[in-house]
Amino acid sequence: MSKPSPEQPNNPLHGITLKQIVTDLVEHYGWESLARSVPINCFSHDPSIKSSLTFLRKTPWARERVEALYLQMVSEVKE
Repeated sequence: MSKPSPEQPNNPLHGITLKQIVTDLVEHYGWESLARSVPINCFSHDPSIKSSLTFLRKTPWARERVEALYLQMVSEVKE
């Protein structure tokens, strides 16, 4: 039996799934604006949540950019 992962109080993304991040970004920005902010094909050519998740799970640099955009969006919404 594995130990539960330790809490990550300083990680603002802790407990948020990649699917939730992409869904929130699409709802906030829309696919077209999201594709301009993070220029990757899965956002600009026949975009879908499923294709985006597949690509982002395999591509760390793209996932980092999407997570950074999400954190920026969250901070703007709170203001």
